[in-house]
Amino acid sequence: AAARRALPGWAALAPSERAALMRRAADEIERRAQPLAWTNTRENGSPLAETLGAAANAAGILRYFASLAGHLETPDVRPFPSGAGETVVSWDPIGVCALIAPWNFPINLVVIKLAPALLAGCTVVIKPASPTPLSIRMVIDAVAAAGVPAGVVNLVTGNGAVGDALVRHPRIDKVAFTGSTPVGRRIAAACGELLRPVTLELGGKSAGIVLPDVDLDRMSEVLLRSCLRNTGQTCYISTRLLVPASRYDEVVDAVTATVAAAPLGDPLDERTVFGPVATRAQYDSVLEYLAAGRAERARATTGGAAADLGRGYYVQPTVFADVTPDMRIAREEIFGPVLSVLRYEDVEQAVALANDTTFGLGGIVFSSDAERAYQVARRVNTGSIGLNFFASNHSAPFGGRGDSGLGVEYGLEGLHAYLSPQSVHRKA
Repeated sequence: AAARRALPGWAALAPSERAALMRRAADEIERRAQPLAWTNTRENGSPLAETLGAAANAAGILRYFASLAGHLETPDVRPFPSGAGETVVSWDPIGVCALIAPWNFPINLVVIKLAPALLAGCTVVIKPASPTPLSIRMVIDAVAAAGVPAGVVNLVTGNGAVGDALVRHPRIDKVAFTGSTPVGRRIAAACGELLRPVTLELGGKSAGIVLPDVDLDRMSEVLLRSCLRNTGQTCYISTRLLVPASRYDEVVDAVTATVAAAPLGDPLDERTVFGPVATRAQYDSVLEYLAAGRAERARATTGGAAADLGRGYYVQPTVFADVTPDMRIAREEIFGPVLSVLRYEDVEQAVALANDTTFGLGGIVFSSDAERAYQVARRVNTGSIGLNFFASNHSAPFGGRGDSGLGVEYGLEGLHAYLSPQSVHRKA
């Protein structure tokens, strides 16, 4: 109700006026960087090495979308092909939006929805994951301190039943969700029934294709962030590494050494790379996958079990070699510090293995030949893929194919997800 009341006033502001408030909110978030990072880490165990960048990234997303205000203020007049008239295309805010975020990146996975919604003139109700209700409050405080009117950005907390009620609420106009594929399917079904627009960013089982000419030193420098970021609790990371038979043992040794050398421990220590997994349920799930890998005769070259650090849901960072495509650890999203290494004979087989999944979210091609890597990347059926690294670009669309979701975030495409066009036809 608060979002509905605030909608007319917020939508009536010029996009440049909304953008100015968004830039102020970005400044306010950066002022809260230290307590935000510590709160985030205490909530979900993400290492400070990860969370200390959350405020700057969130601020950058807000500033990027604020920079698109001119796009909305530029007249869009399209002549009839016949010359009989012209059409003025205007873009209106879609309305009140439900923004539902997961626990792995509780700040940035809200802000990638919040920023385009605000610029579009929408008002929002944010529902964070039940394990991580606290750090997002600092974003709410920053938005208020920036002068964004009351009711434009609202927060509700609770379990999945609260999220379901929000999705189905008759005064919600759009839903944006990041989380697991099973939950995404239920949300999509509800939105389909209600004819309600929905954006879904779901799970992944992305592949890193290692070409025979790979520079292993260069690959090792980016391996942890590209394949095991945030203790493996990242949707787009390449948790399947596809390696040529001609260099298989060499690559397995290099990957094993890199993972084994990364510090596991207290997430409040800035030197820590691998912290605990976020919840007891996730801990149990990851241990089940480790047992499945052993049962299916994958070979753990490092890790492979729980880690006893006295307390906390710690899992040893694990590399499984001799993984075959039919194994559970090669097909299902584990969401923990587990990397599977598969063997291929030629590039045709590598591409086939990369595409042998219901998911299509991320991916990487490792090669010393940039053009060859690009040509291989274009053959992978995925929404985003990197050459020798992976990163999100605020100005480029990010979204999944297949079981990885519907729609995109970031870029002009992400902004248009929160807009509804109106075409006014007139005689020339």
